[in-house]
Amino acid sequence: MLALSACGDDAAKVGEGVGDRIDVVANFYPVAEAATRIGGDRVRVTNLTPAGAEPHDIELTTRQLDKLEDANLVLYFGRGFQPAVEKVAERRDAPSLDLLEKIDLAPDDKGGVDPHFWLDPNLMAEAVKAIVDALVVASPADTSVFRTNAARYEEELRALDVELQGGLAVCERREIVTSHYAFFYLARRYGLEQLAVAGLSPEAEPDAGRLASLSDQIKAKGVTTVFYEDLVSPRVARALAREAGVKTAVLSPLEGLSKDQADAGKDYNAVMRDNLVALRGALACQ
Repeated sequence: MLALSACGDDAAKVGEGVGDRIDVVANFYPVAEAATRIGGDRVRVTNLTPAGAEPHDIELTTRQLDKLEDANLVLYFGRGFQPAVEKVAERRDAPSLDLLEKIDLAPDDKGGVDPHFWLDPNLMAEAVKAIVDALVVASPADTSVFRTNAARYEEELRALDVELQGGLAVCERREIVTSHYAFFYLARRYGLEQLAVAGLSPEAEPDAGRLASLSDQIKAKGVTTVFYEDLVSPRVARALAREAGVKTAVLSPLEGLSKDQADAGKDYNAVMRDNLVALRGALACQ
């Protein structure tokens, strides 16, 4: 038996009858969606990063800290992605799963590691497998429900991957200029070359030399678009686009939903398809 959740009088005890639900805390949007899709009505999922917030910037409230401490399962990222969440998750007695430990993260040519694996639907499917295993441990009575839901979600991810491969197969250009280095796995999966304004931190300010170099590359390679993100200021991306004489567009790293996306009922698959539309336009794909 694991600890009782502190979220209410109806909190579930792990492994009890099928009428109970377990409390799951997820560090940010794609993890929360996966847990919700797999768990269905057998789980209560709390997303620590609200719509419109950038996950690297969140500060945990007392209520969120309590949820982290008392949840039946915490799903989070280590490696300094969200240090405050990582610190609490690692000291809990109840189960916590660091998803970055379950994914084969590849270093780039400079030795850095981009944690945004979920932008490759195949790696997102690997995370689904890890999450369903953790949920089964937390609530064995619901194993068949979790595995059935996970299989359905993985099938959707495979279909999305096929759609992305087809949509990006034949394009006039392969270079994407992005506001920060968040698209390594997407670029690797679909044969694109990422030219990032900033590094792994979305808030990092590039120096003048980097901007001048990118402007020259944009002109030399015939790039038409500088991509910025929906949850980060577009100021630098727009300045670069003006200097290079090209347009801007949104390419979401799916670290969270914007308020407009949430209000429109969008999910992981819908935003990835929005990304596909943006990429096809910028790259002149057939």
